[in-house]
Amino acid sequence: MKRFFLTRLLILCLACALPGWPALAADEAPDALISRITQDALDTLQTDSAVQSGDVARITLLMDKKVMPYINFLRMTSSAVGPAWRQATPDQRQRLEAEFKTLLVRTYAGAMSQARKLTFSVKPLRASPEDKEVIVRTVIKGHGDPVQLDYRLERTPGDGAGWKIYNLNVLGVWLVDTYRSQFAQEINAKGLDGLISTLTERNKSNAAGSAKPVKG
Repeated sequence: MKRFFLTRLLILCLACALPGWPALAADEAPDALISRITQDALDTLQTDSAVQSGDVARITLLMDKKVMPYINFLRMTSSAVGPAWRQATPDQRQRLEAEFKTLLVRTYAGAMSQARKLTFSVKPLRASPEDKEVIVRTVIKGHGDPVQLDYRLERTPGDGAGWKIYNLNVLGVWLVDTYRSQFAQEINAKGLDGLISTLTERNKSNAAGSAKPVKG
């Protein structure tokens, strides 16, 4: 429970975005990107009363406009679903991505009102200029012990060139891996449509508050 609470609390760095973020430069270093969005997120917590109260509609709006361009959410969803993703129809994939996003937003929203006076630091990046994937390690400090929060990022080519986040690690546990284990139990018991139904019902039941990971 402590680990999951910290996950909810610390991933707010993705769920809270400030209006007016500059466009992502293709040559922006991955550690610079994480530093910028984390600082913006923490600043938002001090000024946006709707975010502080865990307003899901407000957080969803901010995510859609300011966060999603920095996340490879398709990769996050397909990785969380695991091998069954290859058998999913286009409609199932669309529904899975939408429900998984809602699940995460509800999770983040439940932690917003509890996050105050946090600071962070970014550790020196261990990567080569030619690397296509990197890990950026940060440390979040608050009232309790410092907590390490790591980000996996990939370099994306083309018009949307730049670094995008596709996984996070809190206290040694990767977020996508945690959900993959939970989703696998649901898929094995009920299939992909069963997982979609479970996600849909869980999101509905937690519409007014925070969500918990899906359990079989």
